[in-house]
Amino acid sequence: MSETAPVTRSQHKWLYLLVLLISLALLGAGVWQAIAVQSFSLLAAGSLGLIAALVAWPLLLALDSSTAFSCAQQAEVAERLQQISIMLDTLSEQQLLSDRAKSVAYREKDREALRRAIHEEIARRDFEAALVLTTDMEAAFGYKQESDRFRREIESRRQDDIRRQITDAVSVIDRHARGENWPDALREAERVMNLFPDHPQAQTLPQEVEHRRQSLKHQLMDQLRDAEQNNDVDSGIDIVRRLDVYLTPTEAESVRDTARNVFKQKLIQLGQQFTAALNENRTSDATRIGNEITRDYPNTRMAQEVRERLMTPSQIEPARA
Repeated sequence: MSETAPVTRSQHKWLYLLVLLISLALLGAGVWQAIAVQSFSLLAAGSLGLIAALVAWPLLLALDSSTAFSCAQQAEVAERLQQISIMLDTLSEQQLLSDRAKSVAYREKDREALRRAIHEEIARRDFEAALVLTTDMEAAFGYKQESDRFRREIESRRQDDIRRQITDAVSVIDRHARGENWPDALREAERVMNLFPDHPQAQTLPQEVEHRRQSLKHQLMDQLRDAEQNNDVDSGIDIVRRLDVYLTPTEAESVRDTARNVFKQKLIQLGQQFTAALNENRTSDATRIGNEITRDYPNTRMAQEVRERLMTPSQIEPARA
């Protein structure tokens, strides 16, 4: 483009000189014609041509200057575009290198972030989420040994958590069992059994509750026989009342005679205490014992006799002077 511009300007100059020479020739011939034949047409044409040539000279200079400036600008723009293209290629290559460098630089940070996330899930006892993150670490970074180590840690912590929950549940079951609240104890055992279906200890909790219940029942039956033999009426009565919720119909039949004998002895004991209170004019004690007999043994002959005597004030209250 820079070589074409001088050629174009040179052609413009030769054309302008040719027009100028023709105009001068016409002007000269017009002067001669005007003098010789008094005709001014050729003179006018030569004058107009000369004027036009003179007017065109500045325009030609301006055109040559504009053309030169335009060519220079075009050359500069082309050079800058070429430089920009080179810069873009360089930036593209650098960006690709930067992405690779970032991938390498952030790889360790991403792994550390996964490690922290795994530890946080373990601390929250969300072991399923921790296992998922461990699998992601192995898939994304290929750290199989570290992932296996995390899996062992997660499983160990999970087992510790299960043992802790079972220990807490056993404490609750033991509290219910000591209070002889067997339905609640059994519900707690079944809850833990369903919560940890793969844990051997959790699966045996309902059987352990029933075993403790049966053991206590047999212990109470032995204590009842001992109370009968030792004539410990009050203890025997308490044991019979406790046994009522444990015995099956067959078992109740086997201790029926013992229970009857205990209640009979208790009734005889209360009758003796009632008579002694009447004889000693202890009115309030007689009333209290009589009410106990009529309440606990309402269908007995002694209860009927006590009611009759309680309805006779002279039998209860001492004679007044």
